[in-house]
Amino acid sequence: MMSLADRLFEDMKKAMKDREAGKIRLATIRMIRAAQKDAEIAKRDGLNDDEMLAILNRELNKRRDVVGDYEKANRTDDLMRLQQEISVIQEYLPEQLEESELRAIIQKTIEELQVTSPGDRGKVMKHIMPGLKGLADGKLVKQIVNEVLQ
Repeated sequence: MMSLADRLFEDMKKAMKDREAGKIRLATIRMIRAAQKDAEIAKRDGLNDDEMLAILNRELNKRRDVVGDYEKANRTDDLMRLQQEISVIQEYLPEQLEESELRAIIQKTIEELQVTSPGDRGKVMKHIMPGLKGLADGKLVKQIVNEVLQ
């Protein structure tokens, strides 16, 4: 099976061949690969798929954080480009868990840890997040944990 880094490289080559049809796709893949190269230089070694997933999630969150600002400023062209970039990044991430599945996992974890107060949210998050890496947005997990503990 092809690694995530190899898949990005192959998709970049394909987008370069497609020229006009893949401009945003190519630019997005290049941004991801630039972040990958920065991480490889810092690590002084290649990245495994988990590290690549962390980079993809970071790039996705950067874009999601800006969406609201673009909507408020009525920058529709930039907003469309940003949404296209988000969809390209999501192609490389594993399928996200549904909210109902996420709620069930969180509820089970809270019961296992016997947590009852909202002050123990950190304990739940510390226990649950490693297993959900790449499968759920951390902000959504935090929101659901807060709701369940209230």
